[in-house]
Amino acid sequence: MTLIAHERYQGAVDEPEYEHDRAVSTAEGAASITLKGLEKSFGGNRVLRGINLHIPAGQFVAVIGKSGCGKSTLLRILMGLDEPTAGELHFENADGGDANANARIVFQEPRLLPWLSVAENVAVGLGDKVDKRLASRETEAALAEVQLAEKSNEWPARLSGGQRQRVALARALVSKPGVLALDEPLGALDALTRISMQELLNRVWRELGFTAVLVTHDVSEAVHLADRVIVLDEGRVALDLAIPYPHPRRHGNPALAELEGRLLAAILGTDGA
Repeated sequence: MTLIAHERYQGAVDEPEYEHDRAVSTAEGAASITLKGLEKSFGGNRVLRGINLHIPAGQFVAVIGKSGCGKSTLLRILMGLDEPTAGELHFENADGGDANANARIVFQEPRLLPWLSVAENVAVGLGDKVDKRLASRETEAALAEVQLAEKSNEWPARLSGGQRQRVALARALVSKPGVLALDEPLGALDALTRISMQELLNRVWRELGFTAVLVTHDVSEAVHLADRVIVLDEGRVALDLAIPYPHPRRHGNPALAELEGRLLAAILGTDGA
């Protein structure tokens, strides 16, 4: 199904080819994403200016850039929370046909319901039309994925910040999404908890094989997690950089540090300086 189709874009999506890491499996329900000539304006302010991208199913893509460059707007359009002014957005299945992506999002704030237990908060991700016994099994499995099975009956107020964000991740994962959007999900965590959560997120993605789109201000985080990093500048793609190293990746790898430097130069506009 084509989710959004405004002014038809004439021309191909100009994308480099990426070979997906063979150590990472792609889930059957994972969806690829194609954007053609995507535009978004708020009044006279053009936030997105003709975005052309193709994200293969199962790929992990990070989107970075200065504040106000259009990162969160792009994510909201992917999730159907905003509509573009022009252009097209398509989700496709493995055969190239239009697909229902079953897209889910994790925000910077966990947004847990304080009057529900941890397990009940996770079950919210399944909706209210799921058999209770099935919901219980799926919730238990999702909490096990984020290493919180023993906290299922706790109240959110009794959890640490990192644990609450893991519950939010489990709530997004419980419905087995084809696309998982992540809007600065680790931004409010302390440094050590953030590194631990990066490892958890990477492991869950490798095991479950969904398509992931991460918006972050942290260049190191983007390089550590993503197959590919997109730099946005004033609503346009300024750099589309493959990260050609297998997962999981080691913090402090000098080769990754070199890529971080290239990305920072693109963000700050110091290429060739």
